[in-house]
Amino acid sequence: MILLPCPWCGPRDASEFGHVGESLPRPDPAAASPGQWRSYLYLRANTCGWVVETWYHRLGCRRFIKVERHTETNETRESRESRESGEPEAAGAPAQQATAVTG
Repeated sequence: MILLPCPWCGPRDASEFGHVGESLPRPDPAAASPGQWRSYLYLRANTCGWVVETWYHRLGCRRFIKVERHTETNETRESRESRESGEPEAAGAPAQQATAVTG
């Protein structure tokens, strides 16, 4: 079981969330080449180690969160509010720290 720390709901089982993927900077729509868009949409590093991922709490508060998670151990460091529209993150959003339980 993986516990994800929701800033609003507290630690919850990962089955309550939808995995959106790694957080990547969105290219500028006016200046991006087709290759840059392709990389943004389809290519991921698939790193073994710490990554920042976006998750959607579909069975809870229905908000997007960013979680720093170790891909091998599923340990989490922190989570915070995420804005999927590419806007900067809101100031004052709650933060939650937790350690995942694997089993």
